[in-house]
Amino acid sequence: MRTVNSSLPGHMNVAESFPRVEKWLLPLIFRIVGPAPERLVLGNGKGFSPPDVAPRFTMWIRDLRTLAELLVDTEIAFGDAFTDGRIRVTGDLADFLEAVYASMGDTHSGPGWCSRAISLWISFWQENTLEGSRHNIHAHYDLGNDFYRLWLDSQLVYTCAYFPSASATLEEAQAAKLDYVCRKLCLQPGETVVEAGCGWGALALHMARSYGVHVKAFNISHEQIRYAQQRADEENLNDRVEFIEDDYRNVSGKFDVFVSMGMVEHVGAENYPALGSVIHRTIGDQGRGLLHFIGRTQQSRFSPWIRKRIFPGAYAPTLREAMEVLEPFGYFVHDVEDLRPHYARTLEHWLDRFEKSAAQVLPAYGAEFERAWRLYLAGSIAGFRTGTLQLFQVHFAGPKCASLPWTRADLYPTNTPMREARVAKWIPATS
Repeated sequence: MRTVNSSLPGHMNVAESFPRVEKWLLPLIFRIVGPAPERLVLGNGKGFSPPDVAPRFTMWIRDLRTLAELLVDTEIAFGDAFTDGRIRVTGDLADFLEAVYASMGDTHSGPGWCSRAISLWISFWQENTLEGSRHNIHAHYDLGNDFYRLWLDSQLVYTCAYFPSASATLEEAQAAKLDYVCRKLCLQPGETVVEAGCGWGALALHMARSYGVHVKAFNISHEQIRYAQQRADEENLNDRVEFIEDDYRNVSGKFDVFVSMGMVEHVGAENYPALGSVIHRTIGDQGRGLLHFIGRTQQSRFSPWIRKRIFPGAYAPTLREAMEVLEPFGYFVHDVEDLRPHYARTLEHWLDRFEKSAAQVLPAYGAEFERAWRLYLAGSIAGFRTGTLQLFQVHFAGPKCASLPWTRADLYPTNTPMREARVAKWIPATS
């Protein structure tokens, strides 16, 4: 990963002019983030690090205004200043953020009044209504498929991969994830599946191609739906997969299986009853389903900086909160798994590819965009490494579901002849 240059052209020589300001204000940062192993430098000053802590990183702050903003609202101020180039970090950015997150730990008293006010303001303008959700999704997912091709895998799978071994490539891990989900769902040829929030269509196509099911996949990203439809045409899978550009709340029809990969984060806790109603309307009491989503172990706001710059309208629930989708309709949880380390590894691959693609990103989107996305990916790595973020897969079923496995043996097959025969049966001869 990239080691960031610490030079700050054009910065104000604040520390030389006001050494007392530096000595007084810089230590206040560590009251917020704890004794992180970093040295803070204001302008051309000598800098400050916590007592008895060997600094592994240096954070250069260009001017007094930026330092003051950090003291008022550390998270948003850091994100904006890093994006604008008013803050530089020497060393690996993900490692730096991981060290800061770990240092904050239990010493962090929570967001101040300014941060809470900004978070509420952002939430108000990014409300996940039918119109608001379309705007939020468009702002993130319709940046252009060429952008995502630079750093995602070859199938454009933009969710946590599943690494069967530490040496697996990103492509191998994403393919393994798609099949892992299908095995959890116990898909059988001829069944019907509804997918809410289908991304670029990789899972829907895999379910139809490898398991012989019929899939209706919904999404409100125009770019993603267009790409998914193109893939279905190329693979002659239109008779088994239908991609529909519409909101999950408008899903209708009866299905055997419901699946959602990475969409719960965009629903908003206030809309969990609506999502649960859609699930019950489509699979009733006999169906089964799977929710795959970023979550938390403790209830907390989602990063206001990420909502402002990257993911408008996003929220990561705890398991308890997510159960508000299922419990009112009598669904029982058959299996829960946390793939947190797998998401950290996935993001490491994404960030590495993103940084190697900087030459293409910069002229197309600009330096601020490139820095914002690099910070988002590095911060996400740090979040999953430290446990601030989790990745939950919740397999559930209705009270009258009769097709659940007796054991978990099918999830971890030791041999695959039957699996290979099933795949061969359902792959079109022209593919």
